[in-house]
Amino acid sequence: MKLCFATNNQNKLREIQALLGDRFELVTLADIGCTEDIPEPYDTIQENAKAKSSYVSEKYGIDCFADDSGLVVPSLNGEPGVHSAYYAGPQRSHDDNIALLLKNLSGVEDRNAYFLTVISLSLGNTYYAFEGRAHGKIIDEKRGSGGFGYDPAFVPDGQDRTFAEMTLAEKSQISHRSIAFAALIDFLDHH
Repeated sequence: MKLCFATNNQNKLREIQALLGDRFELVTLADIGCTEDIPEPYDTIQENAKAKSSYVSEKYGIDCFADDSGLVVPSLNGEPGVHSAYYAGPQRSHDDNIALLLKNLSGVEDRNAYFLTVISLSLGNTYYAFEGRAHGKIIDEKRGSGGFGYDPAFVPDGQDRTFAEMTLAEKSQISHRSIAFAALIDFLDHH
């Protein structure tokens, strides 16, 4: 089965290719000639994921899946949430985002957080959604050089290392994205 993964994020692409293996023919936005920025106009991760998959499937006529992810910190009223990529501004700097998050958590005792990924799959004219969560805590400093986004400041429950201190294989065992993609893959294998 040929599927388009609606992303230009090379980090996400590497993670997903590692999870999918060779069971599906995965094509990217570049492969189908989609060079425009796909709008993410909604206030929820779920709606933005669906907007991306429907845009690609309707405009390019290909079955497509898209994900949207965010870091949710309940003690910050759910921030950065749907705005995770540009929390500190339109430059979308991982370092700036983490710096702002740590500043906003200064003096806050409850540092519980979770990553949320929602995958929207567009098959024909039908949409399916798959969700994954990774619960943990935000630490006071960045640690590690792997991963991306908020990974250097997030220690998942039951672990003593940040996502950025783990190998891709280790992170893929427990990450929000891998949980959501496992549900997607199981669905595709049985659909």
